Amino acid sequence: MDNWDEIRTAYQVARKGTVSGAAEQLGVHHATVIRHIDALEQRLGVKLFQRHARGYTATEAGMDLLQVAQATDDQFTQLAGRIRGQGEGVSGDLVITSLDMLSSTLTPVMVAFQVAHPEVRIRYRTGDRVFRLEYGEAHVAIRAGAMPQEPDNVVQPFMSQRISLVASDAYIARHGLPKDEADLVNHSFVVFDNDKSRAPFETWLRERVSDNRLIYRATDNRNMLDAILAGAGIGFVIGQELARPELTEVIPSEDDWTAPLWLVTHVDLHRTSKVQAFLTFLKAHMKDMAR
Repeated sequence: MDNWDEIRTAYQVARKGTVSGAAEQLGVHHATVIRHIDALEQRLGVKLFQRHARGYTATEAGMDLLQVAQATDDQFTQLAGRIRGQGEGVSGDLVITSLDMLSSTLTPVMVAFQVAHPEVRIRYRTGDRVFRLEYGEAHVAIRAGAMPQEPDNVVQPFMSQRISLVASDAYIARHGLPKDEADLVNHSFVVFDNDKSRAPFETWLRERVSDNRLIYRATDNRNMLDAILAGAGIGFVIGQELARPELTEVIPSEDDWTAPLWLVTHVDLHRTSKVQAFLTFLKAHMKDMAR
């Protein structure tokens, strides 16, 4: 096949389902998209799409071609991500990803690193989605739980994240503190809006209190913390949040709640100046905090 532009166009039409969506993604006129599809189908002698009122749907032949196109597009994305991270000094984008609950811990470190290296532009990506280092979606990942097993990644132990069960002054004023673990069944809680959460502390709680006691549910840790502070219910926070004077630990932290954290980098970027500078800075900062 000697015309990648036509294949790339077909791939975007399949992804978006419409000519207009593909044109917007590619930054071309919709007539160009139609011309590429028509030319590709004529060259191959088969229909790649079924046209209908709602858009385009790939045929069986189209799906075969598009699987190859997707793999090729992924490889180009991966290559571009690696190239962006190579041959640089300590400058340009530094993309870091973690769970958002680690923001209060990591943000001061990232800001201090950027101050020390003003030519660096920090891009901090949070969320439950695992950003793929092999595709250049991040330079450094801080991940929680079991040791990551993706091939071609360099994985280093980072720290253990202590988790605490707390109530705010606002909640205590209205409901008081649980007398002990057995009394938790009489209180209300702030939890993740995910009944299938694998967080060990969430599993622990759901095994001890009824579902109707989980009265405030949120999709991110920032909102959960805000709800706990506002008195919506008792909830889990990282250990560093205990420094807030308005929070009181409800019961002693359980060892089973603690999550190991891992520093993860891709083998192709691990030795670059920028990544090594940040890893060294991060480890030194966390060591100082531990003293």
